[in-house]
Amino acid sequence: QVQLVESGGGLVQAGGSLRLSCAASRSIFSINASWYRQYPGKQRELVASIFSRGSTFYADSVKGRFTISRDNAKNTLDLQMNSLKPEDTAVYYCYGRWPGYDSWGQGTQVTVSS
Repeated sequence: QVQLVESGGGLVQAGGSLRLSCAASRSIFSINASWYRQYPGKQRELVASIFSRGSTFYADSVKGRFTISRDNAKNTLDLQMNSLKPEDTAVYYCYGRWPGYDSWGQGTQVTVSS
């Protein structure tokens, strides 16, 4: 099983930036990986994905503000979040899919004050 550990969450004012990082216990080279977020009482929703060949996908609500990337040497998946809005307040989870199994991180809280 692969362990994913998120970091970088916190409290920021609207318009500010945060960078989330997800450290994996094994190689993330060429896997499909994503960031999700979850509001209280709601299902997790997809925020951004990066695919095996490097293409990316963003939810409309974050397009142009968030950037997903990975560092294969460090086995980390990052999410740069700019121009944050109060509606971005949520618990953010990283997710990775390896051949035959997948894994979720424990989540990190992001709070954006108005």
